Amino acid sequence: MTNGNDWEERDGALHRTFHFEGFADAMTFMLRCAFHAEALDHHPEWTNVYNRVDVRLTTHEAGNTVTEKDRELARRMDAVYAACRHPEN
Repeated sequence: MTNGNDWEERDGALHRTFHFEGFADAMTFMLRCAFHAEALDHHPEWTNVYNRVDVRLTTHEAGNTVTEKDRELARRMDAVYAACRHPEN
C-alpha cells in the first residue's frame, strides 16, 4: 500500500504496528512523526506501550475513510521508521 505490505486497511482506516529496541527509540519515532503530522495538519490515532507503537490513520472529515492524507502520512511514517532502523540513511 505504501512502501510494502506493512499497513493494513480495515474498518475505514490504515493500521500498522511499529516495533523498536526499547522505549526511547519508540518515543523518538513518535516525536519525529509528530512533526510530519503537524506539517500535514493530519494527526494519527496512536498508542505506545514500551517498544511498540500502534497507529491508526483515518480522515474524520471525510467520514472516517482512508484518503490521500492518510497514505501520505503513512509513507512519511515508513520513512521515519526506516531511518530509525538504519540511521545512516
